Amino acid sequence: MPGANGRRVAVIAGCRTPFCKSGTVLKDARAVDLARFVGRELLERTNLDGADVNAVIFGQVVSSALVPNVAREVSLLPQFPKEIPAYSLNRACASSGQAVANAYDEIVLGDAEVVLAGGVESLSEIPILASRRLADILVEASKAKSLGARLRTLSRIRPRDLVPVSPAIAEPSTGESMGQSAEKMAKENHISRAAQDRWALRSHELAARGTDDGRIPAEIVPWFAPGGRTGDGVVTQDNGIRRDTSLEQMAKLKPVFDRHYGSVTAANASPLTDGASAVLLMSDSAARALGYTPLAYVRSYAVAAVDPGWQLLQAPIFAVPKALERAGIEWKDLGLIEVHEAFAAQVLSNLQGWAAKRWEINEDIINVMGGSIAIGHPFGATGTRLVTTLANEMTRRDVQVGLLSICAQGGMGFAMVLERR
Repeated sequence: MPGANGRRVAVIAGCRTPFCKSGTVLKDARAVDLARFVGRELLERTNLDGADVNAVIFGQVVSSALVPNVAREVSLLPQFPKEIPAYSLNRACASSGQAVANAYDEIVLGDAEVVLAGGVESLSEIPILASRRLADILVEASKAKSLGARLRTLSRIRPRDLVPVSPAIAEPSTGESMGQSAEKMAKENHISRAAQDRWALRSHELAARGTDDGRIPAEIVPWFAPGGRTGDGVVTQDNGIRRDTSLEQMAKLKPVFDRHYGSVTAANASPLTDGASAVLLMSDSAARALGYTPLAYVRSYAVAAVDPGWQLLQAPIFAVPKALERAGIEWKDLGLIEVHEAFAAQVLSNLQGWAAKRWEINEDIINVMGGSIAIGHPFGATGTRLVTTLANEMTRRDVQVGLLSICAQGGMGFAMVLERR
């Protein structure tokens, strides 16, 4: 994969909205508005002419029935020509990581020179569905040829038909929720409650440090919203970072998914989150021609899958070796690693799986500014957040090779290697 067709793919810049717990300060923002917001901001931050963009690709997991292709709405911003093709995709929590991978493929193949890739999720805006029986009755009533026939049809509606149906964060194939899967992994891999809480506390402490020293805020585009962080309604920071938490406080929380014997709590799991992020990618030749200095280059990526009935969130232990092999490097060559934190039990299970390959696990280079447990996890937006954070931190530390890893619904895992050489 390295140097495919002689075309290297550069990560030029990335940015995101604040990541905020669902139902809080971003609850009135539509996903499409968040996505368009980061797309416009990325153009402005890089001073890029929208006409130079060849494609827009966005990831979204819970899409709106009213805006099913959010990427196309981003590409219809006034800053872009209307002729830029765009599409949205869904690889669960790895969706915007896959958007970057697809952009990489288009550029390597010579089908594009400049691509805007991103992702968005508003879990405050999840679609609420009608029951199937109510839907059938309403469709039948809409086809009635007289008022009387319509009223007779509607009279069949019963109170139970009015109970709304909301999407479940569960596996269609097994019926098992993400949290239940994390519990299963904790038990089967002997991940203790204490170890999970320690990792969660680490995430909050490092995210707070990264916020205070300006590294995380540098990636965030302030969002103007009523009821925001400050009096004028400006949201400038992620609101899931707990500066006041401690192991003692975490230990008081009851398990959520197995109340008697469980260890997964609200403290050691990522919260439901709203937010959007985006990354600008270019061929190396386009970057030079347009006068940009790349943060990093995409060296390789890989996807793996496991039986969802096994350990749902353990596929990264197979995706990462593939990505490393395709990159032509070894684990010991990595200078920085970003592991998506769906649950502390999942992160520790992934690390355990890699350690079983006799790879040395050096926590000093893993999630050095915290992770999704503290920062938040808007499903479709996490991948491009990780790309942005990894590329920026590799530049700050002069790290030559870095890795990101994402677990995803359906028993999937995604991994990508970035390099600076």
